[in-house]
Amino acid sequence: MSFDVLSQALVNVLQLNVLASILIGAGYGLFIGALPGLTATMATALLVPLTFYMEPLPAIALIVSSTAMAITAGDIPGVLLRIPGTPASAAYTDEAYAMTRRGRASEALSLGFFFSATGGLIGAMVLLVSGPLLARVALNFSSFEFFWLACLGLLTCALVSSPQPAKGGVSLLLGLLVSTVGLDVTTGQPRFTFGSVELSGGVSFIPVMIGMFAMSEILRGFSASAFEMPKLPKGEVFVPYRGMFGLVARYPLSLIRGTTLGSAIGALPGVGGDLAAWIAYGMSRRFSRTPEKFGTGHPEGLIEATSSNNAGLSSAWIPALVFGIPGDAVTAIAVGVLFMKGVAPGPRLFVENPVMPTSIILSFFVANLLLFPLGYLAIKASRRVLSVPRSVIVPMILICCFIGSYAVNNSLFGVGTMIVAGIVGYVMERNQFPIAPVILGLVLGPVLERNFIMSMQISHGNLLGFFQRPVAAALGVLVCSIIVFSVFRALRRKSAKPLSDPVAAEPASKAIIQEGANR
Repeated sequence: MSFDVLSQALVNVLQLNVLASILIGAGYGLFIGALPGLTATMATALLVPLTFYMEPLPAIALIVSSTAMAITAGDIPGVLLRIPGTPASAAYTDEAYAMTRRGRASEALSLGFFFSATGGLIGAMVLLVSGPLLARVALNFSSFEFFWLACLGLLTCALVSSPQPAKGGVSLLLGLLVSTVGLDVTTGQPRFTFGSVELSGGVSFIPVMIGMFAMSEILRGFSASAFEMPKLPKGEVFVPYRGMFGLVARYPLSLIRGTTLGSAIGALPGVGGDLAAWIAYGMSRRFSRTPEKFGTGHPEGLIEATSSNNAGLSSAWIPALVFGIPGDAVTAIAVGVLFMKGVAPGPRLFVENPVMPTSIILSFFVANLLLFPLGYLAIKASRRVLSVPRSVIVPMILICCFIGSYAVNNSLFGVGTMIVAGIVGYVMERNQFPIAPVILGLVLGPVLERNFIMSMQISHGNLLGFFQRPVAAALGVLVCSIIVFSVFRALRRKSAKPLSDPVAAEPASKAIIQEGANR
């Protein structure tokens, strides 16, 4: 990339109308992302009519900034109310909420904004420097690689979401089962619809996500005769971004792994950045020196997952700009807007009009830089949420739940789905079954099924076809190794648990009691 192209693109981005679009989009994305159930994709879709009257660059800058802010702002309800704003934030909602319950809500919110912005900036740099190269690698991925990648994400979530992997696996299978409801991906025949027209379109994960996280939390509060908001320490003042640079110095590998993973997975067409957050959180726990701290409000996993969020969001534009293949739903909408404006994404765009794609990439830098000041204001204002009385906050949460569930398809069926999911989530949590794998199973279930069927058709039913391509073989061996290792470790723990020697059992029990007393 020549210096002339870069300087001209910078001049285009710094124009008043482009900067105004970025600022308006960021404010709009902050509002939409902070409301449970209103996703970044929905925010982008609502902006499309406004882009009819705008130039190409301001229109795309509006979409870029609103998406970056909405993805990041989805952490706000997760931190304060345990209601994930986006599918990606559901991966670490329990961790962030545990931090809030320990009186560290300011730190949890600061982590979300600071490392999301940092990951977004790094992802934009990757997009600027090595976008075409990563896109070529991503285009070599077939249905075999996508199948193993989906398996890796599902398996990682099931193993790290609960101290008992078997219960995580049961939750994951429940999500995969629900994802099969609707029309068959190959034949178009209805499955498990029971004659219902609404079920023909499948079960949307947004009402299920709202119900299992938000409604179940309210039901649990009512069953305890009081819905308690997390208590802040007396005199607690929200000081945004305090100690963030110390966390960077303490967990540098988490930041590097998160941004690298987000950039790599986001560049895969059709995958997007949601899966990156789930895998990043699982990898953080797997490679952490203190995995026992996860689930108690430990910042290590949050750093890795949130930094992968916006890094994946930026790199999802790699296949969209270089080859015209959307990386996720948001870039699919953006590609449609570009075509509507007479700009055709693809390799010829970088040859005939290199200033345009470079300007779009630079708008990512401006949008992610805006996350720091707008995040500061959002964190300062968020303290008031925790001081709202129970009689006010519960109806507000219920209203948000109903609005978010209804807005998916403008149907009361979504509200009913949310209520049922809330009851199921409440029962699952009462029996120590994690609910995060259910959401990921719903999201990745269609991806897993579609790529499995395509792969079986390509290989003519031969399962060895999943190991014939080099990358697919590497991913397949990794997934199978994780399964074998997990089963072996579980069997070893089970065989070592009972003590056959009653004489040896007594000192062991005394040692455990003594250790608990010392703590």
